Amino acid sequence: MIRSTAFALGLSTVLLALTAMAEEASSPLDTLMCERGKLLLSDSFETGPSKQWRTAKGKWEAVDGATQGSELKADEHVAAMRVNQKVRNLVLQYSFKMDGSKTTTLSINDAKGHNSRVMINANGFSVRKDDHDHAGPDKAELLQMVKTKIAPGKWHTLVVEFNGPEMLARLDGKQVAYGSHEAIDVDKTNFGLTVGGESVSFKDFSLWEATPKADWSQSKAKVISQSK
Repeated sequence: MIRSTAFALGLSTVLLALTAMAEEASSPLDTLMCERGKLLLSDSFETGPSKQWRTAKGKWEAVDGATQGSELKADEHVAAMRVNQKVRNLVLQYSFKMDGSKTTTLSINDAKGHNSRVMINANGFSVRKDDHDHAGPDKAELLQMVKTKIAPGKWHTLVVEFNGPEMLARLDGKQVAYGSHEAIDVDKTNFGLTVGGESVSFKDFSLWEATPKADWSQSKAKVISQSK
């Protein structure tokens, strides 16, 4: 009886710990520039991408309670899955784990083409304005790069905020990449996750409408200085 009780108590402790970890993983992290509004999309990715996601390139499958994407050589293209959602100012959050991949991106489109993206690799991450028409004179433009080691095999959480022409990405609640470009200030219509190389796992993807924080104009200078 004593052993059974001890086992039950031990199992209960483990289950409570796992529950707490799951709740922590899915909890919205603090934002810097925007206040979250209406929740537009939410996908845990526990059993693979839901039907609203389109997986045209690469291999996408459920692995260990997350969705794992892997590039296929035959595609001659990074693995990509995309979801349609129209929104202008927004907060987006998801977690990722790099498992041998070279790079992964959050790719954002508008009605006419590529708009912007967050690029992530083992040595850091960056925010970029995309080449919109591929014919000129518009060109892709790096807004800011942050050099930091992103450990493979470990979960990281990315929070991305858009406010008019401004774009901000924050990794694990710490490092910040920020930039501004007038071409970003349009309705976004499509969001994609890409994988270049072996594989990346994703979980807890959420997208909200957003409004600027009341104190953003005062705190912007501090955010920019800290991100340098």
